[in-house]
Amino acid sequence: MKNDGLRRWGVGLTVLAWAATPWLARAGESTKPELSSGDTAWMLTATALVLFMTLPGLALFYGGLVRAKNVLTVLVQCFAIASIVTVLWVIYGYSLAFDTTGMSAGVTNLHSFVGGLSRAFLRGVGLESLTGTIPESLFAAFQLTFAIITPALIVGAFAERMKFSAMLIFTLTWFTLCYLPICHMAWSGPGSLFGDWGVLDFAGGTVVHINAGIAGLVACLMVGRRMGFGKEPLPPHNVPMTVTGAAMLWVGWFGFNAGSALAANATAGMALLVTQVATGTAATTWMVWEWLRSGKPTAVGLATGAVAGLVAITPASGTAGPMGALLIGVLAATGCYFAATSLKRALGYDDSLDVFGVHGVGGVIGALLTGVCASRALGGAGLAEGVGIPGQVFTQLKSVLVTVVWSAGVSVMALLLARVLVGLRVAPEVEHSGLDLAEHGEEGYPSVRA
Repeated sequence: MKNDGLRRWGVGLTVLAWAATPWLARAGESTKPELSSGDTAWMLTATALVLFMTLPGLALFYGGLVRAKNVLTVLVQCFAIASIVTVLWVIYGYSLAFDTTGMSAGVTNLHSFVGGLSRAFLRGVGLESLTGTIPESLFAAFQLTFAIITPALIVGAFAERMKFSAMLIFTLTWFTLCYLPICHMAWSGPGSLFGDWGVLDFAGGTVVHINAGIAGLVACLMVGRRMGFGKEPLPPHNVPMTVTGAAMLWVGWFGFNAGSALAANATAGMALLVTQVATGTAATTWMVWEWLRSGKPTAVGLATGAVAGLVAITPASGTAGPMGALLIGVLAATGCYFAATSLKRALGYDDSLDVFGVHGVGGVIGALLTGVCASRALGGAGLAEGVGIPGQVFTQLKSVLVTVVWSAGVSVMALLLARVLVGLRVAPEVEHSGLDLAEHGEEGYPSVRA
């Protein structure tokens, strides 16, 4: 009888184990990351939106601000950067930015500053590899669009006077030695320098805007002023083109900020909302300042104010609430307005299209205010346990200072390299007649060439 009882228990346990096998298998699988079609669909859209920011958004925005004899030069530079950075990203860029081999949280070593080469040529990025709930191939493409727009932003600082060959040498060097390390420090997770510090940079305050803004300031100082700067008007040749480009940037920026959630979730929804709020607030604030000080609200001013708001909300877009977005919009527009007008005039540097005044200054304001606006008191997502606003602002300041020093140092080196190899600046007669024909053999507006 005892053996019969044991036999029945054994049979029962066997049947139970057999019945539970599929459930246990599913339970084991549920702990693994799974592809989300909703997240993937949103990120496909966001990736296209961010590329749309450079081509055609930034190209048209910058193209309208320069004189007619140089418009093709700006468009070609944006297209060339998009093309070349794409190739470099595949060969080594993605790997140096996001390879986490050798990283260890709390341990500072070389991999805290830059990744390795285990992902060179996108090795291992296949149909089955995931980043969170989206394909890794899509994550790589999304991050590529950030890598494209950042050096393209710098073009505005030295517009109308730098050689195309010098621009290419500068871009290749700066992308490799500046953009990729800062990107790695900020976004490669625990074990990276900014990650271990607890820096909040949701979509690129340090990586994109401060990085590009400081490089732009260094470039315009080293290349020198345009002929006639401060002595004669250098007006934009096509304001409707500029406003159209700014509108494209505004729309594309929803992919930039909301896409940085890497999912179609509540964080993405709030990022989209605060992006709109900060941008509208900044455009309004810039318009008011301009109206009060010069007597007329201009189209270029309104467009520039909108871009200043977009820049400043970028690092805070994943943690700020609507009240914080209002604050960021007002302060960013005010700071950028005076930097692009009074400060530039007082110091006499020729930042052609206000890359430093808008992206550099706006990026710093946004990065610091991220530490304030993440507070729940302003409707933000909240700070880490045990971290107060002063502590978070200090952490943000450290990341700003590292980015400023790193970008400035690499920019000087990259420009010196270009100067030695090909020279930085076009000949005076080329600058006078326009770069379009001399540099590219084409003219966008032949009838207006001086």
